[in-house]
Amino acid sequence: MNAATGSEAPLPDERDPAAVADAGDGAEVPRPALVRYALGSAGMGVYVTVPGLLLLYFLTDTLGVTPWLAGLALLVPKAVDIVLHPYVGSLSDRERARRGSRLRLLTAGCALAPAFVALFAVPGPVADRPWAAALWVAAWFVVANALFAAYQVPYLATPTDMETGYHGRTRVLSFRMVVLTVGILVGGALAPLLAGEGDSVGRYVVMALVLGVFTVVFQYVGVGGVRDLLPAPAPTGTAVDRHGPALAQVRDVLRRNRPFRVLVSCYLLVSTTTHLVLAGLPYYARHELDRPGFTTVLMAAFVAPALLTTPLWFRLSRTWGKQRCLLLCQGFFAAGALGLAAGKAAGLVVPVLCTLVLGVCFAGLQLFPFSMVPDTVRAADGDETGRTGAYTGVWTATEATGAAAGPYLYSAALALGGYAAARAGEEVTQSGGAHTAILLGFTLLPALLMAAALAVQSRYRLDAELTRARGV
Repeated sequence: MNAATGSEAPLPDERDPAAVADAGDGAEVPRPALVRYALGSAGMGVYVTVPGLLLLYFLTDTLGVTPWLAGLALLVPKAVDIVLHPYVGSLSDRERARRGSRLRLLTAGCALAPAFVALFAVPGPVADRPWAAALWVAAWFVVANALFAAYQVPYLATPTDMETGYHGRTRVLSFRMVVLTVGILVGGALAPLLAGEGDSVGRYVVMALVLGVFTVVFQYVGVGGVRDLLPAPAPTGTAVDRHGPALAQVRDVLRRNRPFRVLVSCYLLVSTTTHLVLAGLPYYARHELDRPGFTTVLMAAFVAPALLTTPLWFRLSRTWGKQRCLLLCQGFFAAGALGLAAGKAAGLVVPVLCTLVLGVCFAGLQLFPFSMVPDTVRAADGDETGRTGAYTGVWTATEATGAAAGPYLYSAALALGGYAAARAGEEVTQSGGAHTAILLGFTLLPALLMAAALAVQSRYRLDAELTRARGV
């Protein structure tokens, strides 16, 4: 008995790395079920992309909300997620212990689409008052994030719940990453096209309705995939008594599991960086390239490479290991971000090529950390019906925090530079300081954040132990 957790699982340094690494390589996982599971990520891709890409721009350039208030309207709801996601993770573990699956919570999360539409469906009297519009968006963002957490946390617990090994977990998540990329591409390419140049709230509502339908359809497909991958065992209830308060579990998993703690710290910086880039894309395209419609092109260049490079990253990781590949992605992402500082002076080719570099790296930045989380959980607890949801809740809370911190940091840069907000249809001339803030906030700031992520990730040691155990 592990006195620290009350479970039968040994402490991390008592685990045999070979046992963790060699439980299976995923070839035994039925491909049809794996594809259905992965398809659930298409809807998730839309939701993680569209608010991050357009919500800040929607607030400042359609509703006339000042950058500092717009940043707060996005930051505060995400701060709620810091508590919400671990709670959902704990609830997910209880559901699996009592009912044998996490499906009930997963299905509840399929109610996300109406809340997503409400984010942009700001009534006229509310839209006429910037502070009221900010409050409307913030309130519905809390609701939408809660429903997204209900889906995301149990969904991402699936690879850890499965009986598969080091490369098997990467294989499962590589399928998920490819489909997630499709969802991000659909959301990132269609949303700017459907919303136009932000000239009316109505265009945004149409965009949200179309993508909301897309989201809910694929969410339900994903529920079926989870059901097929994890046939429900007989509920035992044995894990219920081990579950303390959600925040106590957060403290416990971070305190006891050093590899997970390092991975979480790194991914907080990675998530902050990628979401900052998403938030800055419309501003960079409009004000630095003088091409507002180029947001779709840059978004496609940022996301589309993952469709081709995710399988390549998976194959490379079988030789190099996940850690080396992840460090490579972080280094090249920082370099690509700095290259974007050339702006329109270098023509359009250089920004597109630099964005393609970011996209190739983005695929690995999503694939490897997510596939390393189950490694840390198995190495620490080794109990698939125990506290998987607690770990996943902490992880998704970290991702949500980065999703809030990125746009907030960019909005802070805009505010410091004196960026002038505008209502739909208004034309505002930005100052030289605002243009400097738009450019440096989109290039130098993400490069510095990713360099910090690389420094933190270099402290991760578990991958070396697992690859040595496999003879990689």
